[in-house]
Amino acid sequence: MNTCLGRLAISTALEEDAQQLWEDLLPRLAALFTDETDRALFVARLAPVYPRLHTLLHTLYGTRADFAEQIAAICATAARGLAARPQPLRALDASRPPDWFAHQRMVGGMCYVDRYATNLAGLRECIPYFRELGLTYLHLMPLFRAPLGENDGGYAVSSFREVRPDLGTMAEFADIAAELRANGISPVLDFVLNHTADDHEWALRAKAGNPVYQDFYLTFPDRTLPDAYGATLREIFPEQAPGNFTFVPEMARWVWTTFHQYQWDLHYANPVVFDAMLGELLFLANQGVEVLRMDAVAFIWKEVGTSSENRPEAHLIIEALNLLACVAAPSLIFKSEAIVHPDEVVKYIGQECEISYNPLLMVLLWQAMA
Repeated sequence: MNTCLGRLAISTALEEDAQQLWEDLLPRLAALFTDETDRALFVARLAPVYPRLHTLLHTLYGTRADFAEQIAAICATAARGLAARPQPLRALDASRPPDWFAHQRMVGGMCYVDRYATNLAGLRECIPYFRELGLTYLHLMPLFRAPLGENDGGYAVSSFREVRPDLGTMAEFADIAAELRANGISPVLDFVLNHTADDHEWALRAKAGNPVYQDFYLTFPDRTLPDAYGATLREIFPEQAPGNFTFVPEMARWVWTTFHQYQWDLHYANPVVFDAMLGELLFLANQGVEVLRMDAVAFIWKEVGTSSENRPEAHLIIEALNLLACVAAPSLIFKSEAIVHPDEVVKYIGQECEISYNPLLMVLLWQAMA
């Protein structure tokens, strides 16, 4: 083993036990790769960021007895993401400058696939027009499989690995993403961090009584904790969806539902959820998504006695996801979506997200039209 990769410099940010975890991790990671070049590439990318990654994950999950296993599982998910990365995207990773998104000629556009082009096949026919417009960034509004009827405009996601059947398939999206890329256009999708639809596979398993998947969400046997949390929470849609908790008869438990009753909030205090969402994120990166709009980032960490918005842990989670994405898919960038005060919005830009949705501009535009 290359001693430069096998040994990390100890600093104030990396304790001796972190060094031991790193040394234990290397042979486990090696077993995940059939290609030695891939293994060396992964370790070379992970080694410089591992001290910070360990600090982030230890802050979030370090009190757990199984922390060593959890950090190993998370790194293994990143390793599998790199191993599965298609060659054209590897070439993009190698050639793209880190600040590519800040180029003065970047021009963005967005559309709903169904409303603009009926389906993905129709969207493909529009690519020459997008190029004529000078677009370099195309945000396709939510196109994942979602519940029929109420689905919050597609933001109640039933599966991050499936496209809505009326639009096409994920394989078709990957082909179109490659064609967009060939025309100098970066594909952009939403990645809903805070919740899934209540018919997501994880939620269905939770409803069926599986305690592992019940812990994927914030579920409670009675109103004690919901009432404690609720004392300091605001209601996001008080008229359309009052309250922040919903009783689910199938499992006789209350579920945290910040936005709508059919959107179940994920439990990021459980590192298994972090790992699972990392897997979904890297899957999308490997379909050719170049920008992920990180939806509802302000709400992903809950704490009794607070508004459960913009908690410090939310920033740590996004930064850790970004570090791992930079290891497995370096050409991917994050765009934060935090509908909060501008002073809070800017805190998500930098180590966490390279760019940000501008909620203030949205409000001012609507106000100007009104």
